[in-house]
Amino acid sequence: MEVRNTPIDGVVIIEPRIFRDGRGYFFESFSERDFSSLVREVNFVQDNESRSSYGVVRGLHFQKPPFSQSKLVRVVSGRVLDVAVDIRRGSPTFGRHVAVELSGENHLQFFIPRGFAHGFAVLSDEAVFQYKCDSFYAPQSEGAIAWDDPDLGIDWRIPPDKVVLSEKDRCHSRLSDAEWLFDYGTDYYSGQPGGQEKI
Repeated sequence: MEVRNTPIDGVVIIEPRIFRDGRGYFFESFSERDFSSLVREVNFVQDNESRSSYGVVRGLHFQKPPFSQSKLVRVVSGRVLDVAVDIRRGSPTFGRHVAVELSGENHLQFFIPRGFAHGFAVLSDEAVFQYKCDSFYAPQSEGAIAWDDPDLGIDWRIPPDKVVLSEKDRCHSRLSDAEWLFDYGTDYYSGQPGGQEKI
């Protein structure tokens, strides 16, 4: 696989090697050996899948310690704009984001480390979205910031009147008003499954 760095350290785009012939294609969607060697050591413990229609925006979500999560996400079918926002106070990239289009055609994957909020918008009629997490879902640890916070400057590529949100995602606070955020000086992998960053 090829690992592409982004303007925010630790957030990477992964392009798997695709083998194609007259029958179709084959690729490894995840190799613990290669991921640990090229990205970082992460012990993924839960796989999730969602199906959403055009205009659905999910996010911007995170989990607080001790249940903070890394995510490795990809799209099986359709297209989404996937976004990671640095919400670590004191970080040189605090409040900045990386956005990447993931699709069933490009097979790209996106790694979001602990310390970031994550969300996506569905650009196609429908999208099937999969993600691996390195901590189990813990509803008592849920956190989020507003998907449309103007200070973040995210272009979700969906007309405002076409955006579809859950009731919960309609009422999150802006980043500047958030009651709890990560701290850049804290190692959120220490003492939890994971390892030393390799990039």
